[in-house]
Order: sequence, then C-alpha cells, then structure tokens
Amino acid sequence: MNPEILKLARALDVDAARLGYLAEVDEADVRRLREQVTTTLFDANVVVLERMALASRLLPAPVVAKIAEKVFGPLLCARIAGLVDVSRGIDVAKRLSPQFLASVAAELDPRRATAIIVRIPLPTVLAVARELAGREDWITLGRFVGHLPDETVRRSVGLLDDAGLLRTAYVLDDKARVDHVLSLLPEGRLAQLVRAAAADESLWEPALDLLGHLDEARRAAVRPLLGELPEELRARVQATIR
Repeated sequence: MNPEILKLARALDVDAARLGYLAEVDEADVRRLREQVTTTLFDANVVVLERMALASRLLPAPVVAKIAEKVFGPLLCARIAGLVDVSRGIDVAKRLSPQFLASVAAELDPRRATAIIVRIPLPTVLAVARELAGREDWITLGRFVGHLPDETVRRSVGLLDDAGLLRTAYVLDDKARVDHVLSLLPEGRLAQLVRAAAADESLWEPALDLLGHLDEARRAAVRPLLGELPEELRARVQATIR
C-alpha cells in the first residue's frame, strides 16, 4: 500500500484498508493531507497545552518525568513536547524510560520538537530505536530519520535487520534521504537488502521503492545481483534501475 496512506491511517488512528480509496490520489497530495491533519490535531487546545508547559517549569525535572509517565501519558506528552523549553525538555526526556519514550515518539510530530530530539543522548535514542524495532513500528522510525544527526542515524538503523530497514525506508518522510542513509551503512548492506527482498515477496514493494531513490552509483551496484532474483522481481528491478 502507498506509504503515505499508511502514515495517514496512523495519524487518524484507523485501519489503512479504510483509506484504500485514496490509492488513485497523487502521493504528494496524500502527504499534504496528512500534514494538515497532523497540524490540526497538534494545534487543538494549544492554549491549555501552553499553560501546562509553563506550569511544568515550577516542578523539579524528576517530578515532571514521574508525572509524565504516571499521569499525562504518551499522547499528552507528545502534544506538549514542542512547547517546552529545549533544555527542560531534554532534562525530562533523559529521565523517562525507553518504553515510554517510544510511545511518546509514536504520537509526536518530530517537526515540532527537532531541537529536543537532536540533543537527546545517543544511548537513549538507541534504546528507543530498539524498542520501536521490537514493536515493528517502522512508521515512527521512518519519521525520525530526517531529524537526527548522521551518526545517530547510522547507529540506529544499524540495529535493524534487513526486513526492518526496508520497511523503515519505505515510510521515510523525506525520501530524498534514502540514498544518504544507505551511504552511512557498511559496504555490502545494499546487496543484503536486495537478497532479503528476493526471499520475501512482502518486501518487494519496499525494496523497489528504495531502489527508485538511489543514485546511479548505487543502482549500478545492484545490477550484478539481478541474476539472483525471481523472474518477476528481476523484471521490476530492471525497470526501476534502468
């Protein structure tokens, strides 16, 4: 299914199959709709959320972290994250469990909290990435790749197996970063991804989407592998990288 429909379904908290009628709509238009939906959701009750963010300054960070996990929950924390002072947000985030942070990440619009996200310590980011991978939450992983430093991306995606990396790349918010992300990985990983797709038909669409966003040098590296692919997949890969 179109990755933008999958992400829109997540934003609306509905089964992606219910949005199947959008399959004929241009992908860029579906993305704009998703961004508008996300903006509307995050701007709802913004005055109240701003007051809560201001009030949180009055309490010690350990107390705020405990209240966040036990009272506010992931959704409310995600709505507030972009409204708090950056240093304060980092101080609180470092005190939250990876499991809770993963749940917050799933609800968060990373565009609103980039200043906090890029400053969260690497061990914390990696722990959250492991948790999201364990949940097979590829959409959340894909949404954050464009907001993290290269070394953090390299270490985070290095935690994913081939299927997980393909599914994450499929739902990246910024597909222009696909080739760059692959450049951060060890030599030979691209060949592994192609072979993984060859062995699992459910990975064909993510793999073809990934190949379609590679530069010519990396496409050339794929061509020697064509003989290893099933006939139907080989034909589609050839059409993609010709």
